[in-house]
Amino acid sequence: MALGFAGEVADFYHRYRRGYPPAVFDAVVAAFGLTSDDVAVDLGCGTGQVTVPLAERVRAVVGVDPEPDMLAHARRAAADRGVANVGWVIGTDADVPALRAVLGDGSVGAVTIGQALHWMRHDDLFTSVLPLVRHGGGVAVLTNGTPLWLQDSDWSRALRECLEQWLGTRAGNACGTDEESQERYRESLTAAGFGTSAHHVDYTGTLDVESIVGGVLSALPVDRLPRPEERPAFADRVRRALEPHAPFTEHVRVTVLTGRRDT
Repeated sequence: MALGFAGEVADFYHRYRRGYPPAVFDAVVAAFGLTSDDVAVDLGCGTGQVTVPLAERVRAVVGVDPEPDMLAHARRAAADRGVANVGWVIGTDADVPALRAVLGDGSVGAVTIGQALHWMRHDDLFTSVLPLVRHGGGVAVLTNGTPLWLQDSDWSRALRECLEQWLGTRAGNACGTDEESQERYRESLTAAGFGTSAHHVDYTGTLDVESIVGGVLSALPVDRLPRPEERPAFADRVRRALEPHAPFTEHVRVTVLTGRRDT
């Protein structure tokens, strides 16, 4: 599966994608009673924003992503933090049956999916994951706030207009963070045999123009990235659109949607 998150996009993703507050991992641990004896799988792990901190709370984590460039960044991030109990696998949600064959049914305490489920066939995924997780374990779907261009603020609306003018298309993709998508995921988890619940972690942060531009570039596929010679003009255009609306405060709601296997 080629999603376009290779090369420079992986670099931007590693540098600018925000991580998750510790309270998010507290919620995942509490939902499934995770201990230092558990193994977890992080699907669509990207550059390790979930994988690495989760590994500090369990015995081991398997990070799975289709992009080798993403995994290379994730591996370096783990090494930088001295985290050695992570294995990295090139793969997608379609490879869960193979993981079951390697790890064994009932062997995993949690399968986490951080801001990546919108790229996956979630109905098939949840059905195939159920036998993999132990009793009391399950799936945690994490959405790390609304995309920068869809927030309820003047600067976000200015960013959205700027992007639509530059790209020549509507910037309306909520990346699975909207309530309609969350309800679909909840229903799909229930249909697969999981008991569901949701936990929210809220925080407020202030961004600068560089981090906003970097965040946008991390979300664009390689073929839509501004060419290197165009990027100063792109950044300047975003800066001029946003400056009247400073400071760039965002109110982030992290949703931890969990499906627990109780039978």
